[in-house]
Amino acid sequence: MASFGDLNRVNTNIQSLDSQLSLNKINKQMAENQLKMSTGKRINRAEDDSAGFSIATKLRSRIGGLNQAMQNVGDAKSVLDIAESSFGTVMDNLVEMKGLATQAANDTLGDDERGFIGDQLKALGDDINKIADQTVYQDYELLNGDDATGTMSGTLSLTFQVGERESDTITADLSAVNVGELFASGTAAGATVDLGATAGAIQAQAADTDDAGGLTFASTANSEDYRSFIGKIDEAITTMSENVNDIGITQSSLSVREQTLSESISANESAKSRIMDTDFAKAQSESVRLQILQQTATSSLAQANNGPQSVLGFIG
Repeated sequence: MASFGDLNRVNTNIQSLDSQLSLNKINKQMAENQLKMSTGKRINRAEDDSAGFSIATKLRSRIGGLNQAMQNVGDAKSVLDIAESSFGTVMDNLVEMKGLATQAANDTLGDDERGFIGDQLKALGDDINKIADQTVYQDYELLNGDDATGTMSGTLSLTFQVGERESDTITADLSAVNVGELFASGTAAGATVDLGATAGAIQAQAADTDDAGGLTFASTANSEDYRSFIGKIDEAITTMSENVNDIGITQSSLSVREQTLSESISANESAKSRIMDTDFAKAQSESVRLQILQQTATSSLAQANNGPQSVLGFIG
């Protein structure tokens, strides 16, 4: 900084050097301020605010995970919607089977009429198996209890990643709803279970790795056999009701998690914004201030450069 008597020296213009230093500082601040306004970010490099930059980076990582988790929740709800839709169709078939079995249990029908009803019931059972086979998402058969490798397990367990942390998961267990599982649950693979009062009158084959099972109605099945079969249909309907209830509970959990994720994303975005984003009102005010200082520093530099001219008076 120039001191008393410096203006009397010509070889080194201290006042000019001070003015240049001040102008360079102002120009640097103006460049930084213009960068903040052009990018919209208060922190553009780690050197701007190393602590803030580190915190904002972690927040950005968290927000990325939360956004993907939100997408995962949507995909999970889509999977369960597919399964629920098929559950509804299976339930409709069971209700229709209940009506037919109730009709066949009446002694006003003859053997031929019961045979026709038996054929209809078998066809409805086959339709249930087809529904289970065709309810597929990616490589998963949702209603056959299959995993991606095709191994029959009776229950398909799906784990949904619904958060950005390792422990943020929701598991959905989808029970198989083919004929073998609905009417012959608890039997050995490939075995059959008697559903009628008369041995062999009405049977259901248990599901194995290659067969979803099926219903068999003997021509000798009588009204008592069909009355016994009604009870089995009621059990299957109860099982389906439990399955729908389980899906509903999981869907509700996913909806709650979706709301939580939305709030978390908003809160973290707000926190990141307060650290990283430019306050444009403040930046604009700072820009005006720096422009005034720049003009003042430029004027001071011009005056400082003309200062040595006064020394000529001593020579003249």
